[in-house]
Amino acid sequence: MSKIFIKDIKDRDQVTGVFLVKEKITAMAKNGKPYMNLKLMDKTGDVDAKIWDNVDQVTQLFEKNDFLKVAAKASIYLGKMQLVISDLRRVPEEEVVLADFLPETERDIQEMEAELQALLATLQNSWLRRLLGDIFSDPQIWPLYRVAPAAKGMHHVYLGGLLEHSLAVAKLVDAVAPLYGVFNRDLLISGALLHDLGKVREMKFARAFDYSDEGKLIGHITIGVEMIHEKISQIDDFPPELAMHLKHLILSHHGQYEYGSPKRPKTLEATVLNYLDDLDSKINGIRTHINKEGEMQGNWTAYHRLYDRYFYVDRSEESREVEVIPEPEPEPVRRPEPAQERKSFSNSPFAALKNDEPELF
Repeated sequence: MSKIFIKDIKDRDQVTGVFLVKEKITAMAKNGKPYMNLKLMDKTGDVDAKIWDNVDQVTQLFEKNDFLKVAAKASIYLGKMQLVISDLRRVPEEEVVLADFLPETERDIQEMEAELQALLATLQNSWLRRLLGDIFSDPQIWPLYRVAPAAKGMHHVYLGGLLEHSLAVAKLVDAVAPLYGVFNRDLLISGALLHDLGKVREMKFARAFDYSDEGKLIGHITIGVEMIHEKISQIDDFPPELAMHLKHLILSHHGQYEYGSPKRPKTLEATVLNYLDDLDSKINGIRTHINKEGEMQGNWTAYHRLYDRYFYVDRSEESREVEVIPEPEPEPVRRPEPAQERKSFSNSPFAALKNDEPELF
């Protein structure tokens, strides 16, 4: 039986499918009767779900991060899709394909790895080149860095998101720095690649994306500075002033105290990193929000709680028209090579899993 994905659920559908429990909350209705709020997810998104009956018994059947096979009715409530569950059962992990439930980057992970290595080769500062080489060759860091999401809900919320976001910020550095010509490019590239390093320990992403205890108590900024300091301490005679400026980039990249930044940017490089990080994060977050809308009614998205606004998208026929440029005549001796399949994460926990959807009912 083929899996139904959340993005394909339509209003009034009768849904039978397997989903990962992202959130589980028991609440009390006005009449004093308990009900359950769930957020179910797969790799295409998440959806709110309600359980109205027998909540005291049902809550003992599963926990957050379990897989559930549910029978439910889909409906639009306050502009959002919602499932009302009439039946469910917990599904063992060995009966599901984990890759169906966690979103991943659309980019080729091995291409991004090659981009990162190419960037490291451009660094002129031998100290920074040695430091980043040590960090990205560490078997306790690299396998996590390459597959970690960049956040839980704001931007790049998918496997490979951290690497994709870090490379994007580095590309922005190379686009912006030449316009001014007064920056330490090596320092900025290093900050771009390391600013969210602590998320490899702040985030949990084997199942639904969440924060670790260390992440909740310390946070990725402090964790990242600690990780960088540990690596610097293993390099004899690493320049203290260079270490100080690199740490300042990490400590200040959120920009303001109210955004969780221990320090505000106080160098040109720190200011640039703050704005470029914010730019890439917001563009990705807005794009993701627009793409989740599917077939919108009109040109406005649903309200985005974190950005505190709606977003306008031009859906007119004129905006969809694209100029067609005729392709040149191919040379007779050449043949187009077949497209290569998109490579999967070589260190992914999903690589060895089954691909067949089991019959669960």
